[in-house]
Amino acid sequence: MKILSLLFTLAFALFANDGAHEFAPSKDCQTCHTQIYDEYYGSMHANSTPDKDAIHKVIWDKHPHNTKLEQYSCGKCHTPAANNLDKMLTKGEKAMPDVNNKTHQEAISCAYCHRIQDIEKHKQSNTNIMSKTMKSYFSSKSSSDISKENLKESSYHKIITTQNEHFKNGNVCIGCHSHNVNQFELNICSTNENEVMNYANCVSCHMPKVKGSASTVNDTKTHSFHGFAGAHFNHEMLEKHIVISIQKNSDDFNIFVDNQTSHALLMHPLRLAVLKISVVRANKTIELEKEVFVRVIGKDGKPAMPWVANEVIKDTMLKANEKRTINRAFRIESDDRVDVVLGYFLVNPVALDSLGLKENKAATEFHLLKKESFKF
Repeated sequence: MKILSLLFTLAFALFANDGAHEFAPSKDCQTCHTQIYDEYYGSMHANSTPDKDAIHKVIWDKHPHNTKLEQYSCGKCHTPAANNLDKMLTKGEKAMPDVNNKTHQEAISCAYCHRIQDIEKHKQSNTNIMSKTMKSYFSSKSSSDISKENLKESSYHKIITTQNEHFKNGNVCIGCHSHNVNQFELNICSTNENEVMNYANCVSCHMPKVKGSASTVNDTKTHSFHGFAGAHFNHEMLEKHIVISIQKNSDDFNIFVDNQTSHALLMHPLRLAVLKISVVRANKTIELEKEVFVRVIGKDGKPAMPWVANEVIKDTMLKANEKRTINRAFRIESDDRVDVVLGYFLVNPVALDSLGLKENKAATEFHLLKKESFKF
């Protein structure tokens, strides 16, 4: 029995330390991937922890798992490189975010993303399946690509050249960014409007090719942007996916807002987008009624936190591939100029007070996404 017990203990130890939750620190990548490293450290991937993201923190502070001092259930996507991630996700265990734990502060690290071997699709949320091999990473290149491009191998790590479908099709992000369904079967946020596993390419829009070499080992003219264009940072990279046009009628006019993305304009239920419309006539600016795009979740007809919400109270958000028509009963005259501004708030202004974010710049700032002027 003692031998069996010893064998079981050894087997458990080997499994527990198989490298699946041990990741090289992102700092190790800086020497060879200088520009990518700088981009990454200015992204939400590097700043997704409660102590780095004030908006996430106020929500986490109210979460029942936090108030009961149990476990950081958000860690699955916000601190996936944590060395105690298993405890964070295991009922009955206690594992809270720790500002002094270096693996927690790695947030969504370089090594974590590049060791995603597969993605399990589940109803509530997807799960990333990690490679257990330290310092062996996946990329979008196959062995034949590397051979054709005469690329050198890194002395620090190797790229697993067996083609990984998730890196190849650009949907390596869907382990975390696909959907999040709560206990009441309400989809809190989703990149897929129809809830069908048929995704557009995440990388092509959010990691576009930019100038600069991917590494010092292999000199390339461009690389995939690792600042991850999104609502928090680098949103100006996304404006080309929104097209705004105008139609003048005899007594009114239409503004067309064409969302050419495969998901809603904004997905997080805290967000609120605003279309500002003004007419400049003889050096005088006439402000017209704003158009608001929002999705509010709640309970009993009132806004509520994601873990208790069981209904969508209001949804005027631009849907995937939707071209919305906004009419204004205003007659445009010759020499008028119509200015249209589309922007958003990371936090719906109505919720600022209850969340204690009225003085927070990130939460209250109006982010400009697109601006167009039409002269008549």
